[in-house]
Order: sequence, then structure tokens, then C-alpha cells
Amino acid sequence: MNQYLRPVAVPDADALAHVQQLCDIAEPYQAGPATDRLFTAAMNESNAWHAARSPFFDRLLKAGPGGGRPLDGIEELDRLPFVHANFFKAHEILSLPREDVLLHLTSSGTTGQRSQMFFDEFTLRNGQRMVARVFDHYGWIDEREPVNYLLSNYQPRPGLNLGTSFTDEYLCHFAPVRSVEYALKHTGSTHEFDPFGCVRTLIRYAEEGAPVRILGFPAFLSFTLDRMRDLGIGPLELSPRSLVVFGGGWKGHADQQVAKPELYRRIHDQLGIPDERIRDGFGAAEHSVLHMECPNHRLHVPVWARMLVRSVRDLTPLPYGEPGYAQFVSPYITSVPAQSVLMGDLVTQHAPEECGCALPTPWFTVHGRAGLSRNRSCAVAAAELLKTEKAS
Repeated sequence: MNQYLRPVAVPDADALAHVQQLCDIAEPYQAGPATDRLFTAAMNESNAWHAARSPFFDRLLKAGPGGGRPLDGIEELDRLPFVHANFFKAHEILSLPREDVLLHLTSSGTTGQRSQMFFDEFTLRNGQRMVARVFDHYGWIDEREPVNYLLSNYQPRPGLNLGTSFTDEYLCHFAPVRSVEYALKHTGSTHEFDPFGCVRTLIRYAEEGAPVRILGFPAFLSFTLDRMRDLGIGPLELSPRSLVVFGGGWKGHADQQVAKPELYRRIHDQLGIPDERIRDGFGAAEHSVLHMECPNHRLHVPVWARMLVRSVRDLTPLPYGEPGYAQFVSPYITSVPAQSVLMGDLVTQHAPEECGCALPTPWFTVHGRAGLSRNRSCAVAAAELLKTEKAS
């Protein structure tokens, strides 16, 4: 068994019994009334856990629409209070003693202040187990054949604590490492994209014939394909067992973003990787649950999370098909009160049957980042609660 699939115990088996039961579900896309009831019970435990350990969240919960009353069913998720992701850029809010923090990670944002998250052992190990289960679901855990890796991410250096880099490093444990190269080289004082190095790496990998796994930011693989084209380097034939998994978005390169269908076509045409082995994943420092594309390239919500969509005008919950802010809900986290987070991402959520891949969970499309005014006001509202807490 892969090390990341091993059991992980909650910090308190009595207080978090339903959280444990939910997180122990091995099938990442299980759905149905029983699962909804379990999720509701787990969220109630999570809210109680954080309210007892974070005065900030206790105030937020009691000030919410339910006044702190437990949820009666999955249909009441929309009355859960939420913290805007931007709030974590300016405040360190913990639900555990600082000495119990196992890992501190930051987001990979390229402008402004970055979000930061703190992980205890359960939150970290369980987050990794969820990712491993998604990879296992698609048959991407294979410990038999060594793999050549090209990480479209930051080369490690002492003190680097970016969440995307940490994620890509542990994704290398799902297939044995034959060799590893990085797109963003550490130069001593900073990181710089090395397009020629990426091109040379891909040519070498094609000659060696072993499976290749390309992980990380899509922008830098797109730029590498551009450089191959500009240099007149014809199509390469990487092993058909190769795999591309994106994460982290285009960040500071949105003006050069290529539509997914076009980028996937170019990867297939220039590297020979089959379309079904090119996937995007969605996650965040504030919400470490992996939302992975299915073979139809739709981002499905796994069993350990739920997603709400809220109006950009007044934050009211929206039905399927209506674009708005993404609110991610999951009881998996015990270190920080981030079990209900409102993101700055504009999304549209759809019913499972609209995909056609047979997965029974909803899926969503990311339309991009919203403007800052509403995001800032949500963060300010949460900050006001924090000020109230400190003044009392």
C-alpha cells in the first residue's frame, strides 16, 4: 500500500467521530442520502471543534444565520458562516497551540500578500490521503516502473514553503523517481523559468522512453511548447503511459493564458501524451481538498467536500448553472477554522448528469478571478470580528 493511503486518526476520536468516518471513505466520488447525512454530522463536529478552540470562529458562528445552531441537514449548508480566503493573507487564526503546528505553507500568489495555512498532523496527512485516493481512483499510483518527472514549479531551496511546491514534491511518491527536473530554477536569490532546460529535458525523456510525469503550473509547460515550436523542434513521442497533472493556475501570466482544449491539443500533438492522461486539478492553500478533472475534463467535487456558489451582488446562494463566488465546505481541517471558505474564484456548478462521465458528484467550471472590491469587503468584515474578539 502506498504510504499516503494509510489510515490517519483524528485528534479526538469522540469529538470527531463522524469526521473520522467521512474522511475514511475510500471512494472519492461516493454520493447519496447516507453520505449527505454523514457529511452534515461531520460539519457539525467540525464547527463545534473550531468554536471551542478559536474565539474568532466562535463569534463568527454565533453571528451567522443559525446563531450557532447545528445543521439539521445538507440543505442547510448555505447558512454556514464563511471566512473569505483573503482574510488568511493578513491574519493567523489557529485552532490549536502553535507548538502543535506540523507544517506552515503559503499560497503561490504572485502579487500582494500570500495566504498562509497551518497544518497539524491530521490535517496534513488526511489532505495527502485524499489526493492519493483520487490518484488511486484513476489508476495513477504505480510503484512498479520508475518515472521521469518534469515539475513545472519551484526548485526546492531552504525555507521555501509554497503549497504548490510541497504538493508536487509529494506527488512524486505515487510512482518511483527515475529523475527530476524543475521548470523554475533556483538562481541563488530567486527562481527563474528555464525554457531551454525544459526543452532539453523533454528531448532527453523522449529518447529514454520511460514514462514521464509533468506536474505543476500550466503556464510554464505552455511556454515550453512555444519554445519548442520557435526552435523548429518537431513533435516528441513521450511514453503513452506519461501523465500531465496541472495545479496552481496561470497566476501572473493570465494575459498569456491558453484555453484548456487548445493547450491539451498542443500537449498531445507536440509530446504524444493521450488526452485522457492530461488533467487539471483545483485546490488552494485555504482548501486542500483536490478537485480533479474527470476524463471529460470537468472538475468534480469529491465526497469529502461540498461547494456552494454565491451571488457576486449580495452573496446569496445560487442554483446550478448560475455563475458566482465559490464557497468550499469540508470538515477535514482541524488546525485552522477554514472548514467553510469563500474564494475569489468565479465558478459555475453543474449537476452530475450534465457531465456524462458517470461520476455521481457535481462538477464546476472556473471562469477566473473576480474583482477585488467584494473580496476586500468580506475580508474586512471578518477582520472586524477579530478586532471585537481582541477588545473583549
